[in-house]
Amino acid sequence: MGIVNIEDELHEQLRKASKASYRSINAQAAFWIRIGMLSELNPQLSFQQIVARELREAGVDPADAGALIE
Repeated sequence: MGIVNIEDELHEQLRKASKASYRSINAQAAFWIRIGMLSELNPQLSFQQIVARELREAGVDPADAGALIE
């Protein structure tokens, strides 16, 4: 495990996003890093497509998860 230095303003946004997403600050940073990496590797996919793919790979049916919101 390493330490990553980020700007204060980005850290503040990370803190706010982690609260809204019910993740720790580290988990939120890891999420953003992973999604960013996957976006660069798959520029043809939207954010929603990437998240749906990750959910399927984790064994979650995105259609079932969406039904919880309605």
